[in-house]
Amino acid sequence: MQLGGFPTPIMHLRHLGKEIGTDHLYFKHDGLSGQVYGGNKIRKLEFLFGDALRKGAKEVLTFGFAGSNHALATAVYAQKLGLKAISILLAQPNAQYVRRNLLLSHVSGAEMHHFKNEMAAYVPTTILLLRKKLKQGKFPYMIGPGGSSPLGAIGYVNAAFELKAQVARGLMPEPDRIYIPLGTMGTAVGLTIGLKAVGLKSRVVSVRVTDLKYGNKEKFLKLAKKTLALILSVDPSFPRVDVTDADVDIRHDFFGGQYARFTEQGMAAVNLLATSEGLRLDGTYTGKTMAALVDQARVHGARNEVLLFWNTYNARDFSDAIKQIDYHQLPRSFHQYFEEEVQLLDKHHSE
Repeated sequence: MQLGGFPTPIMHLRHLGKEIGTDHLYFKHDGLSGQVYGGNKIRKLEFLFGDALRKGAKEVLTFGFAGSNHALATAVYAQKLGLKAISILLAQPNAQYVRRNLLLSHVSGAEMHHFKNEMAAYVPTTILLLRKKLKQGKFPYMIGPGGSSPLGAIGYVNAAFELKAQVARGLMPEPDRIYIPLGTMGTAVGLTIGLKAVGLKSRVVSVRVTDLKYGNKEKFLKLAKKTLALILSVDPSFPRVDVTDADVDIRHDFFGGQYARFTEQGMAAVNLLATSEGLRLDGTYTGKTMAALVDQARVHGARNEVLLFWNTYNARDFSDAIKQIDYHQLPRSFHQYFEEEVQLLDKHHSE
């Protein structure tokens, strides 16, 4: 189901490159992937919503934390397709983007439920699903966290074909390393498969921004195997590539100890890109990923390497859509994010 506008642009970051000691720094701007709301989720949702509509779904249910970009993207594009989005959201450290995402989810008609943690969500979500089955005659179409199922990951297999075409057109040289956040892993897994399929030698550097139980080498390889099996089951002519241990490059030391907890390094990278190039990142995902790239260039040297930062963060301004919304319209359990202070590193940061 076409939702996005592709290909997304590639930019040469000359000013930031000069700042950190490389002439070959590029930026793949998936923040512009959608007209209303961009980011990496749109590529996945094109396949997931296509499947949902094919199966006659009226409602889609997905999971995330309170400020989930994935849950928001699901709500925005479900509304465009005439579907009802249900979001099961877990507590997280507060930030300005959490407030904005919750308000736009509300504007997009999402049915939102908030829980302290996964364990607290389990029984109420099961009851909710049974009620939906009784009322609608079928369960909502389930979309896993981050849209990172084998079907969702195919969106980023496609993205590698898009990058190959852009390299062939001379928009950038073939990258040596591609830096990307590692959350639920679908983006990194799909890209790794796609790069091998199109014959690019680029190495995906995944910067972990979630707990280790969600993002690790074993789960990465398992998802890659399932994604390849799905592709080959519907298209036996697809290149029979193999993703091995050696292809998985996960950087663990920029996480910050807790999901969505901003870090000094991450926010320094956010500010560095904003001042040098006028581009916006976030403190949960892309700031930490840029911090890893900056560290690689400054500490280990990357003068002769072609580096590509693959931006997964929305770049569309939706402030007009939410400016008249009173947060009291949201379920009471979400009011805390508007009444409590944001985390200190976010308090004086203007996105």
